[in-house]
Amino acid sequence: MPDKNKHAAPARGWWLPAADPQPALVLDARARLCDWNPAMHAWLSAGLAPDLLLPKNLAHLVQAVLEQQRAIEDVRVAVPDGRQLLWSFFALTDGHVQGRARDATETLSTFQQAQQARRLYRLIIENTTDLISRHTPGGEFLDASPAAWALLGYWPEQLRGTRIQELIHPQERDELVQRYSRALEQDGYLTLSYRIRHRDGHYLWFETASRAIRETYTGSVVEVVSVSRDITERVRSEEHNRRLQEELTHATRLATLGELASGIAHEINQPLAAIVNYASASQRYLTAMQADAELVQRLTLGLERINSHAQHAAEVIKRLRAFLRKGPRKAQRINPAQLAADALRLCAWEAQQQQVEIIQQIPAELPDVHVDPVLIQQVLLNLLRNAIEANQETHPDSPSRIWLTLSQDERRVHLEVTDQGPGLAPEQLASLFTPFFTSKEDGLGLGLSMSQSIIEGFGGGLEARPAESGGLCLHGWLPVLPAQEQVTEK
Repeated sequence: MPDKNKHAAPARGWWLPAADPQPALVLDARARLCDWNPAMHAWLSAGLAPDLLLPKNLAHLVQAVLEQQRAIEDVRVAVPDGRQLLWSFFALTDGHVQGRARDATETLSTFQQAQQARRLYRLIIENTTDLISRHTPGGEFLDASPAAWALLGYWPEQLRGTRIQELIHPQERDELVQRYSRALEQDGYLTLSYRIRHRDGHYLWFETASRAIRETYTGSVVEVVSVSRDITERVRSEEHNRRLQEELTHATRLATLGELASGIAHEINQPLAAIVNYASASQRYLTAMQADAELVQRLTLGLERINSHAQHAAEVIKRLRAFLRKGPRKAQRINPAQLAADALRLCAWEAQQQQVEIIQQIPAELPDVHVDPVLIQQVLLNLLRNAIEANQETHPDSPSRIWLTLSQDERRVHLEVTDQGPGLAPEQLASLFTPFFTSKEDGLGLGLSMSQSIIEGFGGGLEARPAESGGLCLHGWLPVLPAQEQVTEK
């Protein structure tokens, strides 16, 4: 192979276009350099010998081109300066071969990176525990990762052509399909949870994140890529925790009832004793009655009072049964003043026994709230009983007061219970709503924690702060129904 110094001026035995931007040269049958164009001359003049620019097996390549009369393309040469060249060789007349080169450094680097990315993508797809899938806009599987077998019992090829709607639980199918189509068309992405059928027939909970692939020019959705995972255990755990919360709420109500047992018995016994007395008197009047109008009037009045007290006893029992009833929340529209009145009736006897006067500050008109009356009644009862007990600590043998205040602003109904008790230190205030924290010797520390959870469950809140009276003020709030609903429902 002659070096570049011996070929500083091409012999031009063959005509190679001078304007061709690609380096080109002509070789004889023995692979000797016979001619080259200006672009090749520039390469040779850059300080690199021809044997560094041409393939190592050049002689064999030339021989193969001439003997087989065919072109050999994309022969790679790594130049010491870091470039990657691709050579193509084809036969000319008179037993010569023309070679053309192009700098493919960037192309080959991009191709190599793409290959690495494809290998990485395939590695992720084949080893991830999540199901990665492609779908048509109508939900038909185009492809799925091998995780389909572990999650759903189907191999990827078995899912191809299947519509995902066929696997979704019938109770959720129509709603999900509408949400799916609308969200992907408008936003281009969607994450949802739903039940999907395993090949064995049982249903699993899936969480799927989907993203739309759009056509470049029209913007229409042409394909959907989804990543799905099995969240069955998580859903079961959440359901289990919800049931435990209900059990704990019910247990708290039972514990509260036990503490109120004496007051409940007193409240029921009073009307029942009155019923017995009036009934006995009415019977006597009836026996003695001749044509005495006064006795008839007394008998009528006695029977009316029997009816009144019997109805009162029935209402007490009804409220207690509702308070103790176990079951899910049943939210409804109700006026906060009614909730306060029900809670006050339940703790009235206990307040009277402890010489505690409950001062009510309740406006005539309050907007309705949307809550479970029994649960919010439980919250109010907890706050009132805590206030009564706090007053008993500070005023064990003397009268005291607590204040039940209801108010409103544009968005909330506020309720406050303020006592004349000893109050709490700042560090105690910070932990007041922590489960099992209590300042009482025999307390469980669950009442206020449960109360806060209940009221937050309806979009409200509960907090504590020092009262101006030196005791404690517990302040809760609930969102009011929108004005339109207030008018509509009333």
